[in-house]
Amino acid sequence: MSSQPAAGHDSDPIHEVAPGVLRVRAANPGPMTLDGTNTWVLTGDGVGAVVIDPGPGLSDHLDRVLGLLAERELAAEVVLLTHGHADHSEGAAQFARGADAPLRAWSPHWSTDRPLVGQELLRAAGLEFEVLHTPGHTSDSVSLAVGPWLFTGDTVLGRGTTVVAHPDGRLGDYLGSLALLRGRVDAGVTALLPGHGPAVSEPAAWIDYYLSHRSDRLRAVADAAHDRGTRVDLAGAAADAEALDDLVQRVVERVYADVPQQLWPAAALSVRAQLLYLAEQQAETG
Repeated sequence: MSSQPAAGHDSDPIHEVAPGVLRVRAANPGPMTLDGTNTWVLTGDGVGAVVIDPGPGLSDHLDRVLGLLAERELAAEVVLLTHGHADHSEGAAQFARGADAPLRAWSPHWSTDRPLVGQELLRAAGLEFEVLHTPGHTSDSVSLAVGPWLFTGDTVLGRGTTVVAHPDGRLGDYLGSLALLRGRVDAGVTALLPGHGPAVSEPAAWIDYYLSHRSDRLRAVADAAHDRGTRVDLAGAAADAEALDDLVQRVVERVYADVPQQLWPAAALSVRAQLLYLAEQQAETG
């Protein structure tokens, strides 16, 4: 496989990013899904295939992926999920049945075979994948490293930044996952293939931006929470549901004032996760 994404035709529903690496984009665009969910089809031997994130339960999309396998005379050897959000997993069981392939995910809820395990080496279709547990966006998020590629699900997107949504998402976990992925880039990964948006051909700069963005957002949230210098007992607020709700709303209105209000519910989930992270830090430092 080539180590760099191919140029051109990224707007096509089916796009060959590199020899043996195909992206099939679902027709589910939106504020949270960008242009739609990316389903990835990989083959290293031209006979078998690995399918990552079959996507939403849209018959046209699932049929398109199955048709691609048939057209290329590829047999799906395993179907993998990066996490359990519906835009990635809703069609997974139906697709796996149609492809006559086992379905594996971090969560036993989705797996028809044994669940994925961190640092597991998975061999299929002439390729070797390393499973990386990368919680934060969700507790069950995984990324998949294969050669120069890193399939990141929603942990890192190809455009914009990821929501860390309380209660399943935890910011401390997410920052650790970004650091793990950054280390993989230092070790030789040259491209990120995300669950939404285009392939990322400058992964070091992109993950560094993600880390910087999180740091900036944390400072903004902390400043808004402390309300012009008045120190707030974040640990106390976190233990009081009503106080936390009020604080979240106040912070969203100040920090996300330039964001369309249709995105404020998602912003509120992210702010809640950030406030709880800051509360943990405050409790540790006293």
